[in-house]
This record gives sequence, structure tokens and C-alpha cells, in this order.
Amino acid sequence: MNLIDVLNSVDSFIWGPPLLVLLVGTGVLFTFRLGFLQITKLPTALRLIFKAENNGNGDISSFSALCTALAATVGTGNIVGVATAIKVGGPGALFWMWLAAFFGMATKYAEGVLAIKYRTKDENGQTSGGPMYYIVNGLGQKFKPLAIFFAVSGILVALLGIGTFTQVNSITDSINGSFGIDPRITGIILTLIVALVIFGGIQNISKVATAIVPFMSGIYIFMCLLIVFTSFNKIPTTFTLIFDGAFNSTAAVGGFLGSSVAMAIRNGIARGVFSNESGLGSAPIAAAAAKTNWPAEQGLISMTGTFIDSLIICSLTGFAIILSGVWTGDLNGALMTQAAFKSVLPNVGPLFLTLSLSLFAFTTILGWSYYGERCFEFLFGTKGIKGYRLVFVLMVLLGSFLKLEMVWIIADIVNGLMAIPNLIALILLMPVVIKETKLYMSHINSINSDLDKKAI
Repeated sequence: MNLIDVLNSVDSFIWGPPLLVLLVGTGVLFTFRLGFLQITKLPTALRLIFKAENNGNGDISSFSALCTALAATVGTGNIVGVATAIKVGGPGALFWMWLAAFFGMATKYAEGVLAIKYRTKDENGQTSGGPMYYIVNGLGQKFKPLAIFFAVSGILVALLGIGTFTQVNSITDSINGSFGIDPRITGIILTLIVALVIFGGIQNISKVATAIVPFMSGIYIFMCLLIVFTSFNKIPTTFTLIFDGAFNSTAAVGGFLGSSVAMAIRNGIARGVFSNESGLGSAPIAAAAAKTNWPAEQGLISMTGTFIDSLIICSLTGFAIILSGVWTGDLNGALMTQAAFKSVLPNVGPLFLTLSLSLFAFTTILGWSYYGERCFEFLFGTKGIKGYRLVFVLMVLLGSFLKLEMVWIIADIVNGLMAIPNLIALILLMPVVIKETKLYMSHINSINSDLDKKAI
């Protein structure tokens, strides 16, 4: 076996059943301990996206923090990841993606709570938070090695994988395929734009994310709905394929080779977690910057990120692929999703998907630049942040010239390793999450009671 084969084996082990069970299991545990909060408090959470008070300590509004987190999660996983999951695991993979997202909402809630509860200020007065801080400030200094392990992993993922090379390659390849523009030219332009944004810090990143993410997500959802409505008569059959494929093997048909239930489960859960990042520990880094005095308030808002990413956007991508029938062909990844769009809008569809993929990947670059920066600040302080930003920009530029399979595999491994210290902290700090939840719910009930008295 050569080195790449060894790394692929390690990657398959890291993202194998033990980690997936731990990720989903943590969500199941929080779901029961919090009384199925992702159902009972979802309406409240959705209202808070736009009506949070935003009067606490922090750098940006709760909505901007959510958009920054979504900038890093809504991306190639929603377009390429869903297609890959269905291609390998069949339509049933979508059911397991839903299941992972449902329990992942509880995990994302807990991450948001702890991000606010244990955040701090750096030497420049900027808010810092995330797993490395709730590990140290919540569990104590004896757990600092776990925090360091998480921060190192976060930097490596930001610089070598999700934050740079994979996203840059997605942008340059898709634009080259649709418009014939040299990837190097696209890469240079992309690098300059990224530099202009990230050197302005979280304020600039959040402004761009707040402008692009809601707009692009809305249009993408609209386009997917067009495909759904044009094949409205096939919706009952589609649900039959999804639920039957979740519990029974899917037979080979056309270019689809067939899949077992185990393949549907593994691919649905793995791609779902990869897309919404619940439990990986990345989103709470952005959540920590929100202006709020209530940890549970930001927890509820953070929870909607998984709902939007997986239960809405990923679901619609899956519906578009299954309804259009392209999943039974020979295509895979972005080409499969592109074929679904082309089936309804032959001329505009593929170009629109290129635009969507490019903008989603661009915002993912911005989101991960901030995640890596906060991990860097935790390890080395604020003095080297400008140097980190410069290295990050150079990696973006390098990504348009290189296709490093080994680097991508390493980044995927380290991305999975990020989850381990985060999940340990979440489970150990569960009593804190429950206490903060009760405090906030008492606060909300008190406000509602006062309003009722005034109404009388």
C-alpha cells in the first residue's frame, strides 16, 4: 500500500461507524435531556433569527453570527455531498440524512449555548469562543490538551482543506467548465477578493455572509422547488423510494449499481454531518461573536442552522435529484445535480448551478478563514493574526494551481478528529446546557406572563 492508500484507510476508519455513532448518539442524548427541544422550541428559534434583542456583549448580531456559520456550512456539501450520498446509498440515504440532522439540531443547540457561556475577549477586545474555550473555561486547565488538539485540527482544516483547496478547486473547475475561463485567472481574482474581505476581520466577513447567504440560499431553494413542482405527480413515488430504501436494499437500475441498507445509513449520516457540521465544533466559533446576554438564545438560533442547511436545502437537492430521475444515470457529484437542474431549465439551469456552487464555496472560504483565525488566536495570541491571514490568502491562491489529493485526505481526517474533543466537552458540560436552558425558559415565561397581565 502506498501513502495515499494508508491515508484513505485512516480516513475511512475516522469517518466510520464509531465516530458517526458518537456524533448521532450525542444528539440523541441531548434530544431526550432537553425534552425534544428541536421540535417544541423550533418556532421560537425561527422567530429569534430576526427578533433577537442583540443587546449583549459580542461583535456582531445574532443573525450575522448565524449567517457566518451558514456561510461555512451551506456549500459544496449541499450540492455535491447530497448527490454523492444518493449515488452510493440510493434514495434511502436521504432519510438517514434527515435523521442525523434532526438529532444534530440538539447538538448544535448545545454548542451555541456553551459558545456564549464560556466566550472571552482577546487582547484586541475581539470576542473569542468555541470548543477550545468551553473546554478550558468549562472543564478546567487539566483538559487543555483537548482544547489544543481541537485548535490545531481547526487550523489545519482551515488552511489545507475545507477552507481553501477543496473550495477553490470547486470554484475554478465549475467556472472553467461553464465559461471556459482559465482556473489560474479565476484563482487570482478569487484570492484578491478573499484578501479584501478577511483582512477586515469578523465585521467584514459577517457583512458579506449576511448579504450573500440568505440571497443565494433563497434563489437555490426556489430553483429546487421549480423542479419539484414540475414533477409534482412523482412526489408520492419519491417518498416511497426514500423510506423503502432506508430500510431495504435498493436494486440496481440504469447507472445505479444498487446499495445495501448499511450503505444508505453510512452515506446519509456521514454526508449529512459533513454538510451541517453539527458536533464538529466549527459553528460555535462564529456563534460566540453574537451580541446576546442569553446563551440559550444563541443556542436556539444556532439550532436553526442545521434545520436550514440539512432539512431544507439538502432535502430539496435530494428531491430534485430523485424526482428528475438522474440518480439512476451514470453521473455523480455536481454533474448529477447539474443534470437535475438542466432537466427543467436546459439553458439557465447549469449556469445557475455554477453560480450557486461558486458563491456557496466562496462563503465557505470566508467562514473557515474566521474559524482558523480564532483557533490560531487561542494557541498563539493576537500578534500573529495578520500573518495567519496572509498565509490563508496564499493557500487560496495555491489552491487554484494545485490538485493535492493527499492534502484533501489529511484535511478530511483532521476534520473528523475535530469532533472528538468537542463531543467529549459537550457530554461533560451537559448539566450546564440544561441549567442555562431552564434559566432562559423561565425568563421567556416571565416576559410572556407580564405581557398577558398588561393585555388584561
